[in-house]
Amino acid sequence: MGAVVRTNIPARLDRLPWSNWHWRILIGLGTVWILDGLEVTIVGTLGDRLTHPQSGLHLSPTEVGLAAAAYVIGAVLGALVFGGLTDWLGRKRIFVVTLALYLVATLATALSFNAWSFFAFRFLTGSAIGGEYSAINSAIDELIPARVRGRVDLLVNGSFWLGAMAGSAASILLLDQSLLPLNIGWRVAFSLGALLGVAILLVRRHVPESPRWLFLHARDQEAEQIVAAVEQRVASEKGRLAPVEDYVSVQTGLRSGLRAVARTLAVKYRKRTAVGLALFVGQAFLYNAVFFTQAMVLSKFFGVRDARVGAFMIPLALGNFLGPALLGALFDTIGRRVMITASFVLSGLLLIGTALLFQRELLSTSTLTIAWSAVFFFASAAASSAYLTVSEVFPMEIRASAIALFYAIGTGLGGVIGPVLFGAAIEVGTRSAVASGYYLGAALMILAGLAEGLLGVEAARASLEQIAPPLSTVSEEPPGLR
Repeated sequence: MGAVVRTNIPARLDRLPWSNWHWRILIGLGTVWILDGLEVTIVGTLGDRLTHPQSGLHLSPTEVGLAAAAYVIGAVLGALVFGGLTDWLGRKRIFVVTLALYLVATLATALSFNAWSFFAFRFLTGSAIGGEYSAINSAIDELIPARVRGRVDLLVNGSFWLGAMAGSAASILLLDQSLLPLNIGWRVAFSLGALLGVAILLVRRHVPESPRWLFLHARDQEAEQIVAAVEQRVASEKGRLAPVEDYVSVQTGLRSGLRAVARTLAVKYRKRTAVGLALFVGQAFLYNAVFFTQAMVLSKFFGVRDARVGAFMIPLALGNFLGPALLGALFDTIGRRVMITASFVLSGLLLIGTALLFQRELLSTSTLTIAWSAVFFFASAAASSAYLTVSEVFPMEIRASAIALFYAIGTGLGGVIGPVLFGAAIEVGTRSAVASGYYLGAALMILAGLAEGLLGVEAARASLEQIAPPLSTVSEEPPGLR
């Protein structure tokens, strides 16, 4: 059993004005979702090219699906493994390791020589991205001031769609055989992700360990040095900082394993767990209802050629990015419960309207794309707020593990059950069958929004320690306090 540490570090981090130092944190940590968006979109748009006999791989359509499944399985397992390690070994160690793994794996993907090597490298790439979600979300929340935590989290998670737009635009060029041979274009695509990852790694090297994690693990002197250095830098830019008197006392040396995670989620915070599950399941099914079926809907019902599908992805990605970017500030001002409920319910209602119009053959490719973009303007803010929620409402000792668990559930359902259901709907071949998938995704979104409205926690502008006190918090200060 370790000593009790009494510190005002959380309050000092929360009272910092926004500065260049915060921008560096945002760039070094937050831009990784651009990589995820790039990865997912490039594979989706280049899937058909990989089946060509002259591609260098000559995968079958089934093998393209297996590669996508390998990425999803890797992401789920990577999240669970690296999530636990993030709580145990620290945020910085893991977000450096996962980015390095991503660089190696995605570059290896570009050099794949057969189907099995492609599967293996996609699995490793997915595991790196899955690990990033828990390490990065926990680190950002613990470094960013409470008053802007909502908008920053939504912007970070929404940046996935900048990568998606880049991937869609790049696919148009990479599929042009007059620019690149069949066996080179897809390799260049994966190499671009590795180049972007190197740039992020150069910035990330200077991001410190979370001081909150440090003092919890009896490294309070190191945490003090980091925060003092940050305060000095911010004060030189913004002026004198106000003193703070809000302290927290924690018992160091306590290990939080799987038992603590299970007990906290299933007993201590079971209502929060139920809300988190509802949010993740809802957004997973809505996204798969549209994105898994988009290319087939455009091709089967509107006669769009495969090579042009990427162009229709760009406005959807733009709507997905603009939602969190423009609505994010409202999650800090109006509040979490109102905005999360509204974004989930509105996106569900808009998808119902889109399904009705699609079913009655009242939409063209342009109006359908506009409708989808409107749905995702709110749905993207909703999905980003799901990550924000589970990173805020659970104690620091299990924060990364909780993020990993909910991410794994959402990704697993979205990447496994969703495609099975919506693939069956497409196979039926009728507009009504496809619309039924939209109705299912919409219903789950609306139910998730109502769950947040009834059971959600109002975390806007509150410190993480107020929302969910550390499991090791002590109410009295025994002798030997430091």
